Amino acid sequence: MLEILKTANNLLYTYLVIVVLIGGGIYFTIRTKGVQFRLFGDSCRLLFKSKEGPVKNGEKQVSSFQAFAVSLASRVGTGNLAGVATAIVVGGPGAVFWMWVTAVFGAATGFMEATLAQLYKRKDKDSFIGGPAYYIESGLGKRWMAVLSAVLIIFTFAFGYTLVQCNTIGSAFENQFGFNHVYVGIILAFFILLIIFGGIHRIARVASVIVSIMVVGYLLLALVVICMNIELIPHVFKSIVYSAFGIKQAAGGLMGAAVIQGVRRGLFSNEAGLGSAPNAAATAHISHPVKQGLVQSLGVIIDTLVTCSCTAFIILISPVDISGGQGMGIELTQAALSSQVGDWGSIFITIALLFFAFSTVIGTYYYGEANLRFFTKKKWALTVFRLAVAGMAFLGTCISLEQAWELTDICMGVAGICNMVALFILSPKVITVLEDYLRQRKAGIKDPTYPDWWTHK
Repeated sequence: MLEILKTANNLLYTYLVIVVLIGGGIYFTIRTKGVQFRLFGDSCRLLFKSKEGPVKNGEKQVSSFQAFAVSLASRVGTGNLAGVATAIVVGGPGAVFWMWVTAVFGAATGFMEATLAQLYKRKDKDSFIGGPAYYIESGLGKRWMAVLSAVLIIFTFAFGYTLVQCNTIGSAFENQFGFNHVYVGIILAFFILLIIFGGIHRIARVASVIVSIMVVGYLLLALVVICMNIELIPHVFKSIVYSAFGIKQAAGGLMGAAVIQGVRRGLFSNEAGLGSAPNAAATAHISHPVKQGLVQSLGVIIDTLVTCSCTAFIILISPVDISGGQGMGIELTQAALSSQVGDWGSIFITIALLFFAFSTVIGTYYYGEANLRFFTKKKWALTVFRLAVAGMAFLGTCISLEQAWELTDICMGVAGICNMVALFILSPKVITVLEDYLRQRKAGIKDPTYPDWWTHK
C-alpha cells in the first residue's frame, strides 16, 4: 500500500501539480504585470495597517495583519526546518535556488487566491468566512467541485497536517529531552483545544504573537550565524547557483534533482496555489479586496525567501556533511546550528520546531473550520470537529505516519488542482479589481476602497 501511494504521489507531483502550480505562477505574474514586484511597497505598507472599514458597535474584526499571521502560521512549519534540509541533501545546494524561483512566481498566485477569497467571502456570525469552496461555488457555480475542495482541505490540513506536525513535535521532544510522547500529546491536545475553542479571533491573536516572535527570532539567529561566517557567504551563493546550473550537475542528473526538490519543497512550504491560505485571507476586514491579496503575496515571500533561506544558509555555512551522513531532516539542521553556536543550538531548534509546528496546527485547524462551515453551522458539529482535531494531535505523537503522510499529499495535490482551475477561470475578475485599485492609486488616493463588495456580488 505504501509503495502504491508513493508511486501515485510521484506521478501526481512530478507531472501535474508542480507543472500546474509553477505554470500558474508564471501566468499570473504575466497577467498582473508582476504585481508582486511593482506593488511590493504597498504590500509592506498594508501589512501593519490597522483594522478598517465600517464597524458597528461591539463588532469584532480580524485585521489584515492577523489574517496574514494565521496564513503565515500554517505556512511556517516543520518544512522550513526539516524540509529545506531534506531538499539540500537530495537535490544539493541548487535546490535552494529553485525554492527562491518558486516563491517569486508563487507570490502572484498567492495574490490571486487571496483577492478571490475577499471577493467571494461571506458574512458569518462574528467574522467573515471564505476560501476556495466559497469562490468555486459562487464564482464558477460548481457545487460538486466546491464540496470536493472543502472535503479535501478538511482532510489534508485540519487532520493530516495536525497528525504530521504533532508527530514531529513528539519525536523531537522525546529525542532531545527524553519526554514521554504520550504526555507530550496530552499537553498539545489541551493547548490546542484552549485556543481553537476561542474561534478565529483567539486563533488570530495567538498566531500574530507566535509568528512575530518565531520569524523574527529565527531571522536574528540566522543573521548572527551569517555574521560569524561572513567570509563564506560568497562561496555559499556560488555553490547554490553552480549547483542549480552547473554542467557537471546537469550531466550527472543532479540538476534535475535540484529543480524537482527545490520546486516541490518550495511549493509545500509557501503553499501558494494549494487553496489553504485563502481561508485565512477571507477573514480580514478591509476596504478593498486587492489589499489582502497584496498582503498575502508577501507571506509567500517571507516564508520561502526569508525563513527557508535562514535554514539553508545555516546548513551551507556549517561544516556538516550534506550528503545525508548526519541525517536528512531536522537532525541535519540541528547538527548545523550546533556546529556554529554549541550544544544549545540543538535545543533552540527543538523549541523553534515546537512553535513552528504548533502555529501550523492552529492555522490549519481554521482552514478545516472554514470548510466545515461551508456544509453546516451547527454548534455540535463544530464541537465534534474541534475535539477530533485535538484527538488527531494526541494520536500524531503516538503513531508512525508514513502512509498517512503519503495519503495526505495526494489529497493536497488534488485540492491544489481544484483551486488552480478556479483561479485560471476567475482570473479576469481579479484583474478587474486590481485595475480599479491601480486607478485609484494613480488618481492620488492613498487608501483605495471598494465598498461592500460582498453584499452585491
